[in-house]
Amino acid sequence: MVTKGLKALLAEANAEIESIGAHEALALHGDPEVVFVDVRESGERRKGAIPESLSAPRGFLEFIADPEGPSHQPEFASGKKLVLVCASGGRSALAGVTLRGMGIDNTVNLTGGMAAWQQVGGPIEAD
Repeated sequence: MVTKGLKALLAEANAEIESIGAHEALALHGDPEVVFVDVRESGERRKGAIPESLSAPRGFLEFIADPEGPSHQPEFASGKKLVLVCASGGRSALAGVTLRGMGIDNTVNLTGGMAAWQQVGGPIEAD
């Protein structure tokens, strides 16, 4: 039996992590001290992704973020600001909690995800 549902988990995640809107995220795009981290699955990215974003599907996040993990991506240990992105902001919020639990605190969640990014005219490329 589920004792804490998705709504409660998302509410806790959104209360714990820093979030930014799409306009603020767009202003950060291209900044060499910022990495956009897309936690969507590869099939979703094929439909369009933020240019130069790092693919880190949520199901593999710990393996990619941990320097001792088999799929580690050095951007997670770079100290750069990590802007977490998913389709609508839920999975990226949960990913932010996971990363904070691992000691990676330089993360922000893109509220509204790719949908919000596209609404403000953010660039998209085929992955």
